[in-house]
Amino acid sequence: MNNPRLWAVGVHAESFRHAFIPVSIPESENQLLATENLPAQKVTLRLSPQAEKYARRDAPLEARKMAARGALPLEAVELATVLFVLANDADAEVKDTARASLEGLPDHVVTVVLRSQAHPALLSLLAQIHKENEVYCEALALNPATDDRTVAFLATLPHSRVVDIISQNQERMMRHEEIVESLGANPLTGRAVIERILSFLGIDERDGSAEDDEAIGEDEAEAALLAMLGDDMSEIARLLASEGDLDDERIGGSLYAVMQQMNVMQKIKLARLGGKEARAMLIKDRNRIVSASVLASPKLTETEVIGFAQSRAIGEELLRIISANREWTKTYQVKHALACNPKTPVPQAVKFLNYLQDKDLRMLMKSKDVASNISSHARRILTKKGKL
Repeated sequence: MNNPRLWAVGVHAESFRHAFIPVSIPESENQLLATENLPAQKVTLRLSPQAEKYARRDAPLEARKMAARGALPLEAVELATVLFVLANDADAEVKDTARASLEGLPDHVVTVVLRSQAHPALLSLLAQIHKENEVYCEALALNPATDDRTVAFLATLPHSRVVDIISQNQERMMRHEEIVESLGANPLTGRAVIERILSFLGIDERDGSAEDDEAIGEDEAEAALLAMLGDDMSEIARLLASEGDLDDERIGGSLYAVMQQMNVMQKIKLARLGGKEARAMLIKDRNRIVSASVLASPKLTETEVIGFAQSRAIGEELLRIISANREWTKTYQVKHALACNPKTPVPQAVKFLNYLQDKDLRMLMKSKDVASNISSHARRILTKKGKL
């Protein structure tokens, strides 16, 4: 067998920039990364002499046109790699034909390539081409040869099994925070996935009991935040660590602006260390993992939990987490807030109706803010008690 040789190919960033630009997801505005005017990037591809003769830039144009049609006596990975090279050919006809051939590869060929040690740039291009195929995306998510940026792209897609696979790869998430950011922005990232990720990050779900880890003091939190933000941010670090109320709206606006510049890992750390104002802002963060990390803070108070349970500005997953916390739901105000909040998922809201006082059930029975089955269930409870 001939030894394969290394083949250096200049590939313009546009050809596989989908690894850097995830598709748009509802409720996610921060995932599109600017890639205009990116310089060309070179990748080194390993090809056998037989495959190389089709991919050489100095090969006759007619030979390259023929090869671009994909009818080559090559095994799957080399065939796809040659087409990948030709999809970046200087000749427009060769480039377009090769791209079409790559997109039209039969299932048995694509399956082999996606599970192989193909070049990460090729796998990235295939991730974009087949982003709507959940089976193909699963194969890419499971493949160690897929690079982290491509996995971050896959984490934005509407494929629940892919989200689950990626969320179980602690090593990738720890070394590439964009994966955590993408998962947190994906509407399919549910409570179980959020809790798994927080556990990987060393932030376990609070049970709300007195046995929770002792909360970090303000001075210690301020020092940790200052180390994270930089020495020139001492006043901001003090305000972010404060458990007091901020009466000045301008100060609140300044803190919000600083938080908007933080990456997802910094926000998660702030949720753990920050004070009342920081938690109040982060609970509304569009990234589900960031907002859920607030509920894992050892500094969280019962008053805050009640406020969150009443809030219509936070997501359903957060209300599910609160509903599942036995210590928090021992408090009547929490049960009442969850039952009355129209954003609480119906199964969770119904569960708490049986614990409400008659006057609150009457209020829910007449309320137009809650789902009809909530008000109907409140009426049934009162009827059963003989109170109507």
